[in-house]
Amino acid sequence: MPKGSCGGRPPGFDEDGYKKRNTVEGAINRMKQSRAVATRHDKRSCVFLATKAAAALVIWLRT
Repeated sequence: MPKGSCGGRPPGFDEDGYKKRNTVEGAINRMKQSRAVATRHDKRSCVFLATKAAAALVIWLRT
């Protein structure tokens, strides 16, 4: 992987894309901390999606 002239990050580093990726990863980690989402093993995908939506709503209301 080529580096810039002074070393460090590669010259093609996209700062805006990195910020968005970091935001998404943080949201996923918060979802994983929710016990309701982490321990669900439902047979129906609609029930699991509803659990994820409820956990996302709780996270959104707390922030």
